[in-house]
Amino acid sequence: MRMIRIFTILSVKSRQGNDEMSQELVITYRVGIGIFAYPGLDPHPGRCILPIKPKCVLPKVILESIIVPKERIMEEQPESENDHAQTSSTSSLSAERYVRIKRSYLYTALLPLTFVAGLASGFLAWGRSAEYGVPPIPDTTPDVIGERAPTRLEAGTDDDPALGPDDAQVVIVEFSDFSCPFCQKFHQETFADLMDIYAGQVRFVYRDFPIVGGGQVGFQAAQAANCAGEQGDYWTYHDALFSGRYNLDRSGFGQYASDLGLDTAELEDCLDSKRYAEEVRGDFQDGVDLGVTGTPTFFINGIPLVGAQPLSSFAQVIESELAR
Repeated sequence: MRMIRIFTILSVKSRQGNDEMSQELVITYRVGIGIFAYPGLDPHPGRCILPIKPKCVLPKVILESIIVPKERIMEEQPESENDHAQTSSTSSLSAERYVRIKRSYLYTALLPLTFVAGLASGFLAWGRSAEYGVPPIPDTTPDVIGERAPTRLEAGTDDDPALGPDDAQVVIVEFSDFSCPFCQKFHQETFADLMDIYAGQVRFVYRDFPIVGGGQVGFQAAQAANCAGEQGDYWTYHDALFSGRYNLDRSGFGQYASDLGLDTAELEDCLDSKRYAEEVRGDFQDGVDLGVTGTPTFFINGIPLVGAQPLSSFAQVIESELAR
């Protein structure tokens, strides 16, 4: 029913002018692709998914053949009475050979076809992340780990913020996004208990992987957290960002800093300098190289664990590593 509603709304909009038709067709196409990013189809539920560019795009030539801009129509109008007479003569001959279809009707008929084309493109793109330089992370969820030796990847810690002793037997590296609700869920429901239970045994490293909504919000938030780290308060600020008390924007970053007693002007100057932009981009690239396609993604001594898993899932892997 929801898809029928979309088609109906777009059909009504088509009567508002041809200049909107191309955009609406593209939206319909993207809706088709987007269905394959629905969490229920994700092999690792409980995460925010990295968007994948589909190989198939709606050919521009098709859109141009259907949607003729108003400016082009004006340019193609006859400039003289003779031209008008010739055009009328040609039109009468053409009318005998061709059937005219109202543009809005043709557009409405194309909507379901465009949606199907989007579905096809989404299907082709789904699961082919390796073709875009993102190798898929092996399935090493706890129920599988017990059946075979887990796959271990070299997840570097760089110089990113960390909690726990340097010589801890277990190192957890998280790739996360401050604007991802599943990352927020993990940090609000699991993180504190995890660090309390395994205090002194686990070192936790936080790395940035901003992807939600194109990554811009998470990208700025990650820089703000690093700027707070300059004032010696990274982890308190990190927890505050995940609290959701304020928006993740310039005003919100300042409010969080003020609440924590940080120098707001210094934090804003740090943001303006963008000196942590490359640090965040470096984290993101390292995640891509490891095959990260969503957040949160964890590497427990190199063993991948994907999504906002419950504490028991972490415990099973950690206990296995401590027993080695």
